Amino acid sequence: MSFAVPDSVRPVRDAVHAFMTERVEPAEPVLHAGGPQAGAALEELRAQARKEGLWALGHPRELGGGGLPFLDYVYVNEVQGRSEYGQLALGTYTLQDSLMLHEHASPGQRERYLEPLVRGDISPSFAMTEPAVSSSDPTQITTAAVLDGDEWVINGHKWFTTGASRAAYTTVMCRTEQDAPPHLAFSMILVPTDTPGYRIVRETPVLGLDGAHCEVRYEDVRVPAANLLGERGQGFVIAQKRLGPGRIFHCMRWLGQAQRAFDLMCRRLHERRAFGEPLAAKQLMRQHVFDSYTEIQSARLLTLRAAETIDAGSQARVEIGAIKVVGARMLHNVIDRAIQVYGAAGLTPDTPLERMYRHARAGRIYDGPDEVHIDSVGRRILGVYAAGGTWEFGLR
Repeated sequence: MSFAVPDSVRPVRDAVHAFMTERVEPAEPVLHAGGPQAGAALEELRAQARKEGLWALGHPRELGGGGLPFLDYVYVNEVQGRSEYGQLALGTYTLQDSLMLHEHASPGQRERYLEPLVRGDISPSFAMTEPAVSSSDPTQITTAAVLDGDEWVINGHKWFTTGASRAAYTTVMCRTEQDAPPHLAFSMILVPTDTPGYRIVRETPVLGLDGAHCEVRYEDVRVPAANLLGERGQGFVIAQKRLGPGRIFHCMRWLGQAQRAFDLMCRRLHERRAFGEPLAAKQLMRQHVFDSYTEIQSARLLTLRAAETIDAGSQARVEIGAIKVVGARMLHNVIDRAIQVYGAAGLTPDTPLERMYRHARAGRIYDGPDEVHIDSVGRRILGVYAAGGTWEFGLR
């Protein structure tokens, strides 16, 4: 495996990099401010992306996307990740949900939800987390659905349903089987957000960021029985297939964020002077460069390795669990060092670092906290030894 971008991917990666640095990043102040101007700016970016053939590059070609192979998408996603708006501007925000529907949706669901998703006409949301239940143990989810004739009746309480306030529908994980084993007791049901009884309680800011992370009540929500996604009792299977690639998508984008912070840090070291010489001449400042370089390179190799393993048809649970932890820590550390180099200016909106820093901290919690992934990876590797094998790194 090589760190270098393959020649076959380089043109599209370069085009996405230019789009991000020349158009998306300069538009961030307007996009951060929100309101009609932000909406218009985003729509203009999306129109440009479509016109230039950069729209939905990771979506399967048969769905109207760019059809990039999974491993190739790593190289594109890492530059798309330079800005939090990259996914929205380039039409990849819906990728996890589109892949989930592509595999499990009925023909009617595909027509109503999947095709508009890929076009960017509608936005999805996904409801799994509950305020009264540890997300580390989703078998305790209490939101339930009961089949009443030809309708599901859903009651429950979810939160951190990201994007629900602007979504056309929510995929809700809920208990449908009362007497089944825990991992066969839950199903996925598609709920249009304008359904009576679907009530958004609030949008919960995260570390001061307005990210449309919604708390939602389901009060006798009725949807057709045909809104069941996949088979009854298969909610955990569907969730795992959705969350696994989703975690590595995060890690890909984190590489772009880390690259941006690293660039800002290194340029600042040459521009800023203290005690008669550039900061770049200070040994302690060079330590920041060294530590950031090694962490970014390590995380990048782990990300590529995980993507390669998925590409080969594996679930890559060890690889994904490891990079989810290492990638989130790396991103936090690199941005933290860049802020330290900028000093007080790094704490202000004069640079993108203070906002990036807050986003980075959340990465150690969403899609499974560090502790869960660490435990899972350790347990799986030790299981190989318990069975009499070894974890031979050169052969895996």
